[in-house]
Amino acid sequence: MEITLFTKCLFEFIGTMILILLGDGVVASNSLKGSKGFGGGWIVITIAWGLAVMCGVLVAGPYSGAHLSPAVTLGFAVAGSFEWSAVLPYIVAQMLGAFCGASLVYAFYKDHFDMTDDAQTKLGVFCTIPAVMNKPRNFFCEMLGTMVLIFVILAIGNNENTPEVGLGGLGSFPTAMLIMSVGMSLGGTTGYAINPARDLGPRIAHAILPIKGKGGSQWSYSWVPVAGPLVGAALAALIYVAIYNF
Repeated sequence: MEITLFTKCLFEFIGTMILILLGDGVVASNSLKGSKGFGGGWIVITIAWGLAVMCGVLVAGPYSGAHLSPAVTLGFAVAGSFEWSAVLPYIVAQMLGAFCGASLVYAFYKDHFDMTDDAQTKLGVFCTIPAVMNKPRNFFCEMLGTMVLIFVILAIGNNENTPEVGLGGLGSFPTAMLIMSVGMSLGGTTGYAINPARDLGPRIAHAILPIKGKGGSQWSYSWVPVAGPLVGAALAALIYVAIYNF
């Protein structure tokens, strides 16, 4: 297969779609009324999100590097490890993949969405909601969580240890462990979006899909899980370059 920019974007789309299908899927399984997975808890969610990233990496890694996140793409571009000309195409592919993945979750769990009365629970399947609404603090949490994620990814890939730039170059298992660690340690405040596509794509799906009794999509908060991860990714890349090129 000839690996063109289109090919890379196609696999970013597919990998991100699988990531969100499985990631939002575990939230639906845990929180929607009548699901056999109802009440599984935070540990189940964080483990499943790590494995969801692993699955996306396994699919997209050989072809696109498996960024699966605008934050990862931006971080590598700022660090000088990814061409700026491909940043926007990657981000578009990731957003579309996230939207489609969330839409599939709705189709899969539609009966359970219909059985669930609480609008906030339905929104929480699609996107993040902070435990305590404090937008400056929420922004800091998203920024710091993403800084840890991107810095560790860059550190693991240091000194030509990996053949590909991106999550795919790290290997699927270390990537899954990293996501689980961030989620368990730093996810309790905001639900750890740490990925603008993971939050914004599904939030748009929530706004568009004909979900019974869905309520609003909390657009006043939506900038936090987008801006926080992007700022965190850029800062992590700058710190990494400053330290490792010292």
